[in-house]
Amino acid sequence: MATVRDAKRLVIKIGSALLVDRATGALRAEWLASLAEDVARLRARGTDVILVSSGSIALGRGVLGLPATDLSLEQSQAAAAVGQIRLAGAYDAALARHGLTSAQVLVTLEDSADRRRYLNSRATLEQLLRLGAVPIVNENDTVATDEIRYGDNDRMAAQVAVTAGADQLILLSDVDGFYSANPMQDAGAHRFDVIEAVTPEIEAMAGDAGSGLSKGGMKTKLMAAKTATAGGCDMAITQGAVLHPVRALEEGAAATWFLAQGDPQQKRKAWIAAMKPKGRITVDAGAAGALAKGSSLLPAGVAQVSGRFGRGDPVEVADEAGRVLGQGLTRYDAGDADRIKHLRSDQIEDVLGYPARGPLIHRDDMAI
Repeated sequence: MATVRDAKRLVIKIGSALLVDRATGALRAEWLASLAEDVARLRARGTDVILVSSGSIALGRGVLGLPATDLSLEQSQAAAAVGQIRLAGAYDAALARHGLTSAQVLVTLEDSADRRRYLNSRATLEQLLRLGAVPIVNENDTVATDEIRYGDNDRMAAQVAVTAGADQLILLSDVDGFYSANPMQDAGAHRFDVIEAVTPEIEAMAGDAGSGLSKGGMKTKLMAAKTATAGGCDMAITQGAVLHPVRALEEGAAATWFLAQGDPQQKRKAWIAAMKPKGRITVDAGAAGALAKGSSLLPAGVAQVSGRFGRGDPVEVADEAGRVLGQGLTRYDAGDADRIKHLRSDQIEDVLGYPARGPLIHRDDMAI
């Protein structure tokens, strides 16, 4: 069974109720400090950590004196604008005590639905992690309308986990796992330690309207589990209100683990391989050999570009004999790719007028 100690890249989802006291609207500073300690310990042993956090609207509504009842879209956006800066500041201060750099990343549903924006998000997260930062991801509630909202941070966390190639996702919740029925109503309800697949029978157990044990809570968590596990990421639901919640999970706290359906990198490459290509990039013998060894495709190794494709589109990669070597997502459109073929990376800016975006196709975006 999966354990947090096995994680190479971990996404942790934090809900508003964990961060913000519902009665006072104040930040739960002691709890946040304990989470920061958990993150510092994870980072010290080499685990990449991404936090997906709610809380901006909850923090902002108190500052603006908005009611505790449901807010209009405009009121929610205003509360988010005020709360986001406070939320980011709180995370920055908590992590800085451990010598960690935080980074705020605001996203909307379009950032995963649009392939180009998806690649931009993935590249940004990858670069932040490579530089040692801890990304704090939140939905951009100041501009998100109903049409472009994820709608809940459980599913957003699962999408972030898949986008970032995480191997584990932890949903810090108000319950300690997934139960066969609502334990507050059914004394015979039992918690699942491990769920290997989200079957219709499991979905039927998710409950009715309420809070964390309800359709509004557990059903979205099951949707998150389906997304995460299909992308090769294990997912855990565990009680988050305790201090040091990740350490508690490591030390055996109650939880339900949903098991991944394969490796995240393998799942991503299978997804890329299944796309319909919009063009072809022909490479020379040297580049073909480098690709076979797991290298990225550099412009210098490109012999020919054909087809009409945009940045982020899938393209075939073939050798000069016409044999298809694989498929990948290109970082340049067809016109720019053709202009920079044969060029070294340090020559690209002079030709295109902007700095090189690294390889033409990164090895993580290519299925050979």
